[in-house]
Amino acid sequence: MDIFLSLIIWAVGTVVTVILWIVDAVLTIILYPFDKDRRIVHAQCFWWSDILIGMSPKWNVYVKGLENIDPKKAYVIVANHQSLADILVMYQIHAQFKWVAKESLFKVPFIGWCLSLGKHIKLLRGDFASIKKVYREAAGWLRKDMSVLFFPEGTRSDTDEMNPFQNGPFKLAVKEKKPILPIVVDGARDIIPKGSWIFSSKVEIHLTVLPPIDTSSYKPGDFEKLKDLARERIKKQL
Repeated sequence: MDIFLSLIIWAVGTVVTVILWIVDAVLTIILYPFDKDRRIVHAQCFWWSDILIGMSPKWNVYVKGLENIDPKKAYVIVANHQSLADILVMYQIHAQFKWVAKESLFKVPFIGWCLSLGKHIKLLRGDFASIKKVYREAAGWLRKDMSVLFFPEGTRSDTDEMNPFQNGPFKLAVKEKKPILPIVVDGARDIIPKGSWIFSSKVEIHLTVLPPIDTSSYKPGDFEKLKDLARERIKKQL
């Protein structure tokens, strides 16, 4: 049953993603003078996420804590990373942000092209120049009041324990004096196991937006304290 359902999800998901790319491309052209930050293009992923999650009646996604997001503020968003489905689920917060995503995702047909059209941030792992460019680009977006979303573990954890957090997002938040917005993803690992293409037929995912952490009083050397605080809050919620 899981194999049959997975084939349907992959087929329909591919069609929906192609439609998303067409819509994004058309809107990029039509709205180019008026939507330089691609906010409207980004918002198209909200219905894309709704459709893909809604394809299976046994996939239940519960979102709470949306009151912790002020649409007038820009955040350094940090979330734990459980699976590829995290990207799909994260759009359920219906907020504006730019992903920091590995370069290989941008090469995936249609979904990667949508990332490019949305002006998301490309990261080449292990390349110091690319990492520096990522943080310059992220700082530029924050100064335009656009949130930036990081998975500070860097890669998905193979266990229920989170990987250590990287320093970069927290240094950036302190430097730009932007609040950290921790988001907890719990259960996404169960949608599709790492290394498999078969989806689970019954999944319960909880997406929790925690209260933001004000960074206005943090000094540049305090980023470790900020990192530990954000990780502890996410860990406590899991």
